[in-house]
Amino acid sequence: MQADVLLGLQWGDEGKGKIVDFLTPKYNIIARFQGGPNAGHTLEWDGKKHVLHTIPSGIFRPDTQNLIGNGVVIDPSILKGEIEELEPFNVDINAVLQISRKAHLIIPTHKLLDAASEKAKGKTKIGSTLKGIGPTYMDKTGRNGLRVGDTESDKFTEKYNALKEKHLKILSQYDFDISGLAELETGFFEGIERLKQIPYVDSEHSVNNALKAGQRVLAEGAQGSLLDIDFGSYPFVTSSNTVTAGACTGLGLAPNKIGEVYGIFKAYCTRVGSGPFPTELFDEDGARLAEKGHEFGATTGRPRRCGWVDLPALKYAIMVNGVTKLIMTKADVLSGFKTVKVCTHYNYLGEQIDYFPYDIVSNEAVPVYKEFAGWEDDLQNLGSEADFPAALTAYVDYLEKELQVPIAIVSVGPDREKTLVRDQSILA
Repeated sequence: MQADVLLGLQWGDEGKGKIVDFLTPKYNIIARFQGGPNAGHTLEWDGKKHVLHTIPSGIFRPDTQNLIGNGVVIDPSILKGEIEELEPFNVDINAVLQISRKAHLIIPTHKLLDAASEKAKGKTKIGSTLKGIGPTYMDKTGRNGLRVGDTESDKFTEKYNALKEKHLKILSQYDFDISGLAELETGFFEGIERLKQIPYVDSEHSVNNALKAGQRVLAEGAQGSLLDIDFGSYPFVTSSNTVTAGACTGLGLAPNKIGEVYGIFKAYCTRVGSGPFPTELFDEDGARLAEKGHEFGATTGRPRRCGWVDLPALKYAIMVNGVTKLIMTKADVLSGFKTVKVCTHYNYLGEQIDYFPYDIVSNEAVPVYKEFAGWEDDLQNLGSEADFPAALTAYVDYLEKELQVPIAIVSVGPDREKTLVRDQSILA
């Protein structure tokens, strides 16, 4: 067996949580492979909304095991809060969730370092979620980090204090208030005690053994491909590999163990925080997309910047991920627009290009648009692709032709039931 991968193709917030939840019944294991509580995966059914940050999005399906892989960074206090929010739904967390011993821990001073660094940058700030993600990955690569498996050691407190003291020395160089540290530590150690109740695993063994046994695994990504530390709009990126390769390093999967790659994109485009965004709209259409799409960050609550879909960026993300099937979300948000636009090229450094270039931070990529007729129909009432308004069919067909990958699913609403399957093989 091979593991399938599901990830975002834009700047995050593409609707990954909903689609993972929708596809989970065909899988035995859902495994998060990177990122941390900066993720906000929203699931909705029966009129109730659920937001997950660290826990995989298959958690509400009782017959599926969920794994937090070694590539994830974990804030124990946030994880404890997530678990408590699941209690009313009778989710037996200790039975359906496992955590890799090799996953790194976000400690309180990581969050202080994140906030101090961002404050010091002033107008050049990255737009961090201030969850301590970046400093934790820095300690990981600097070989100073604390891992989940360290909590099993009788020297855990000693290791924690050593890392904390290192951070305090760095923080002394900033004009930053650290008076809240004691309160953060209380929550951290309470979270550690809850963490210890969840089964720890050597995830590289458990995932590969599951595949050998014929079980089906879906690797769930966080953020989006254009935020990848290597291939995103650097330096306005996250601290992990959000592309398919991240599933290999974040779970211990060999490249030949990757099967289908599901790439998710919105029918338009959004971005949270700072950084380049070629198709960003500053007009009435942009405000309307934000209002209709309820475009506020699931983790931070920050308003999302909105714009039209960007083909050069999408083609780039499809290429670096090896996407085999596409999933388009939030098509319903475009209902009511007289005209829908698609960026087909950029005007960049005096020429027209159709690819995502090295530097769109200091060199502006000006979008070139193709216009399509919009549609008035309320898509949330559609029962199947056969009910698509002609203008939506033309829009989907055009994108599918240009991207050269089949669009297997079109999502027309936040509820799991508002998911229209165009290619039934995705459910097989």
